[in-house]
Order: sequence, then structure tokens, then C-alpha cells
Amino acid sequence: MINLAWRDSVHNWGKLLVTGCGLGLLVAVTVSMAGVYRGMVEDAGAAIERSGADLWVVEEHTLGPFAEASRLDDDLDRSIRQLPGVAQALKATFQTLLIPVAGRDQRVLVTGVPLGVIGGLGQPPGLLVGRPLQQARDELLADRGSGLQLGEQVAIRRKRFTVVGLTERMVSPTGDPMLFLSFRDGQELQFLGGNEAIARQRRRTGQDPERQAQANAVLVKLDPGANPELLASEIQRWLGLTAYTREQMKEAMVGKLIEASARQIGLFLVILTVVTTTMIGFIVFTLTQAKLREIAVLKLIGMPSSQVASMIVQQAVALGVFAFVVGAGLAQALAPRFPRYVVLQQGDLVAAALVALASSSLASLVGVRAALAVDPAEAIQ
Repeated sequence: MINLAWRDSVHNWGKLLVTGCGLGLLVAVTVSMAGVYRGMVEDAGAAIERSGADLWVVEEHTLGPFAEASRLDDDLDRSIRQLPGVAQALKATFQTLLIPVAGRDQRVLVTGVPLGVIGGLGQPPGLLVGRPLQQARDELLADRGSGLQLGEQVAIRRKRFTVVGLTERMVSPTGDPMLFLSFRDGQELQFLGGNEAIARQRRRTGQDPERQAQANAVLVKLDPGANPELLASEIQRWLGLTAYTREQMKEAMVGKLIEASARQIGLFLVILTVVTTTMIGFIVFTLTQAKLREIAVLKLIGMPSSQVASMIVQQAVALGVFAFVVGAGLAQALAPRFPRYVVLQQGDLVAAALVALASSSLASLVGVRAALAVDPAEAIQ
């Protein structure tokens, strides 16, 4: 039996190849946007998960230190250490800044923590190259995504720091690379004014501004078996602060920082799916219109309408499968080049394949309807 779909595809292979590649670009964009969303979710929890903290203690009624301003006295860590179940409490500062890197401004999250061992509370879990912070002044660890190099000197505000180590995948909930300084350096960068601010204060009061003994958060590590929810309520009750468990902090970052972006990405995915379905339907209809006379001949010699419809569906599905293969391959090849972290999960690729098959099958109905409406008498006219 003649397979009209195959013969037509061979005859018009150039047109179908270009069409399939065009549809593949749409699929690539769809898969990539899903990967961008997955990457945003992973970024939102990266710093929280890798900090080693079981509790994040911040100013009362705030979502700090990433989503909202939070200021605490820098000696509150001592009070928290006295609570039963607390193994370690560490004060920290967090500040988003623009720093010069290779002639351009790079946005980074500057984190000030007391000196500690790599992998310890508040420290990055590991280093690619270099060494941990050893001096309380003028040294920093940088995430590789910042563009800084080992041994490089970088100016931050009115101070200069030396990069002594590089980390990987230490980013803020918004995807900005992190820099790790000593707590005193981080505190000074955030709470000490610049030269002009100090000069104005001297002119106004005749005195230097007082040093602000503040932090943005206290990171808490619990003893094995301790109940984080119970300890968080105790901190709220006795110290008048807000404490988030690790999971609560991650949920807050995802819900508050990337909620709007997630809705936008979801809307674009729906629009792209509709556009892809519409384009496949238009293409199949155009191809069907171009071979109506051949279809009329087949119906005249006795080919059942169901077989005619089957061939049109086959061509549409084949087009959808080819577009998915091109799109998925392109998305995986371009993912490392995206400015944001992209996570392409197997489940998302399977979902994209199912959507491509469903869209092409649905779109083929347009061509099937046109084919079934052909009068066999047109073959002899």
C-alpha cells in the first residue's frame, strides 16, 4: 500500500526539514524556560542549604537577610548559644553590592562571617582552588561565577581585598555570586559610612560616627535530635526574634523572591505551547491542501477514509517528534551558555515530548478534516 505521508515527506524533505527546525527552536525555548525556572528554585535554596545552618535567626517580623532588611545586635549569638539544643551560633552580615570585575560592574552578595573551617557553619562547603580565610582583614573567598581570579585584588567601597580562594555554586537566592569576608570586614562595609559621610558627621557633631555593633542574622546549628520548630518558638518567645528552620527559609525564598517570575514563566510556557500547536496545525493544513488531488485519487480507487486520516496524523506526529529532538538537543547544548543557572530535568524533557506529541496530534485534526472533505470526483475533473 502506498504511504502518501512518507512519499510526500521524501518529496518535500527540504520544506519539512526547515519547518521542523523552526518548530524545534520553539521547543528549545520552552524546555529552556522550564530549566531556567528549575535553576531559579535551586539558586533560591543554594546558600541556605550549603550554609550548614538548621535555624536562621533574624529581626522580628522580617524575612531577612536575603529578602528584607534585618538588623540584630552582634552579641545576640552569645545569648542563643545558651539555649538548650544549640550546638553552635554564628553571627553574619549579608549585603548586595556592585563591584568592578574586568572593567564591568558585577552584582554580588557579600557575606561576612567569623573565621572558620571550610565546610563549617556559615562557610562554603569546599574550595576549587586556594585556601580558607586566615586573616580577619582584607581577604575574601569568591564564587567562580563572579569572574574574580585567585590572587586578584578587588576594590569594595574604600577597601581592597585579595582573593585567596574560589568556590563553586555559592550564589544568593537571586542567583548572584557570593563573596565571603571576615565578619569584621563585612560589618565595616555595611555599617561604616564612606569618607564623605564621616566628614559630614565630623562637621555636624565634631565627632567621628560611632561604630554600629550590628549583624543581619545569626546562623544556628543544633545538637543531634534537637527539635528545630521547638527551638524557633523558644527564640521567638524569650528573645523577641524570628527564627526560620532551613525548610521554612527555603520556602520563603521561593515564595517571595521568585513567585512572580515563576508565574511569568508559566504563562510563557502556555503561550509557546499554543503557538507551537497552531503552527503545526497550519503547516499540516498547508501540506494537506497541496495534495488534495492525490487524496481524491486514493479515495476514488477505494482507500478508506480512516487510512487517509492515519497518514496525515503520521506526518504531523513525525513533525512533532522531529521538532522535539531538535529542540531538546539545542536546549541541552545551550544550557551552559545561559547567564542564569539552567537545570534540565529528565521529567521536564519527558513532559515536553508528551506536549509535542499531543500538540501535533491535535493539530493534525485540521488536515484530517480537509482531507475527509475531499470529493473523490475531483480526481477526474
